[in-house]
Amino acid sequence: MIEAELKARVHSPKAVERHLDKLAAARAEVYQDTYYDRTDGSLDKAGEELRVRTVHGTDGTRTVLTYKGAAVDGDSGSKPEHETRVENPEAAHAILRGLGHVPFITFEKHCRNYDFAAHGRKMLATLVHVPEIEGTFLEVETLVPEADLMAALDNIRAVLADLGIGPEDLTRETHTGAVAAQRR
Repeated sequence: MIEAELKARVHSPKAVERHLDKLAAARAEVYQDTYYDRTDGSLDKAGEELRVRTVHGTDGTRTVLTYKGAAVDGDSGSKPEHETRVENPEAAHAILRGLGHVPFITFEKHCRNYDFAAHGRKMLATLVHVPEIEGTFLEVETLVPEADLMAALDNIRAVLADLGIGPEDLTRETHTGAVAAQRR
């Protein structure tokens, strides 16, 4: 499956939050992300991602292991995504290190997640604040077969427009890239 996703910089976070609150109940969560790479940096160079994410929320804590392949759409950066829940986070980290992967970057994201349906699709909208990066971001995504990617991206653009987010607000900037630049 492809994670059809668009990300935007949000200039009026409270206004967008009010719109989203009308669509669904918010889940406040803090993500602790550790991205792994090979020692030669080849995953990052290929645009691939290997991540262990621990999510702390009001419903408890869960950890997921995610692999994202290289982007299949250059404009949006949408990627194939494979994700599974991990029962033992320490073991997941140890397995990745044992296979020769090294931590590439670790950081925290403060998120308000909204699950809702729009245009006949399950959507996830996430208002994101990364303490090391200035500003607030909005990510809207849905999982689709690759053949349905362009239609799904059009649906996401319509959701963004309903939230007052225009094409000029879209960004391909990654949180990993922005955090790494901030730390240099």
